[in-house]
Amino acid sequence: MWPFSRKDNSRFTWFSTAEEVTAGIDASGLTAIVTGASSGIGTETTRVLALRGAHVVMGVRNVSVGATVKSEILKEIPDAQIDVLELDLASLASVRKFASEFKAMKLPLNILINNAGVMATPFLLSQDGIELQFATNHLGHFLLTDLLLETMKNTSHECNTEGRIVIVSSEGHKFTYREGILFDKINDQSVYNTISAYGQSKLSNILHANELSRRFKEEGVEITANSLHPGSIITNLLRYHSFLDLLHRTIGKLVLKNVQQGAATTCYVALHPKARGVSGRYFCDSNLYEPTAKAKDSDLAKKLWDFSMNLISSHL
Repeated sequence: MWPFSRKDNSRFTWFSTAEEVTAGIDASGLTAIVTGASSGIGTETTRVLALRGAHVVMGVRNVSVGATVKSEILKEIPDAQIDVLELDLASLASVRKFASEFKAMKLPLNILINNAGVMATPFLLSQDGIELQFATNHLGHFLLTDLLLETMKNTSHECNTEGRIVIVSSEGHKFTYREGILFDKINDQSVYNTISAYGQSKLSNILHANELSRRFKEEGVEITANSLHPGSIITNLLRYHSFLDLLHRTIGKLVLKNVQQGAATTCYVALHPKARGVSGRYFCDSNLYEPTAKAKDSDLAKKLWDFSMNLISSHL
């Protein structure tokens, strides 16, 4: 996870870029959704998947910004297949609308990349009255995945290809609340801590991937689900903390990954042949990595699944 990290099973390292980890891979015929695709590693993930031939659907909050990103990618890759759809993960209604619009396009779905996120926000509630980091980073993606599962299963069965769900988590999952997830206090401002709430949402990402994987194996479905730490990257995630954001964008340039490196693990897990059949695992620097014990707690994963299902059902 640091620049001096050794190469592991994949031969790639902290320094590897998204283009390098996908070199020689032909993704033509595959369709991918990338959330948070209009900035940071989401944009680079979109660009590299399109470069390898995949049809990419960008899920973005601001369609105008997304259209500009698409235009810039098309200048570099004229034959890129890219669509832009509005998606606000902090609104369950927006998630449902996105899923409906995607299904109306009658496209297959081979790869779902749950990338969008916010970090260390002040205490805020989503449009549905749910703490913003948990709502955006986990619950919106949980609903999106649930709504698209049937399409992914059909694609995998009809095309005889492995589907892949890639959930961008973070090493920040280590800094969650002592209990792991505050199920009974998700919206309790009196116990809210910006970093712990971020850690809680990122722990939820790993647990979500693990429970998806368990269910796929139980059903005999040829879809994998994995989570990952992209690395510490120069992006706009710290925009709610002006001083930290300034340090992040200045001194951080000396020690943090750029977006080309930051998108590498996502693209590796989404496309690389060595990731085939690997499911329920956590990656870092395009290699397998071990998360915390809480992140591997199957009972906690099941509890989070039921809790999340109840939340989305109560906001129909």
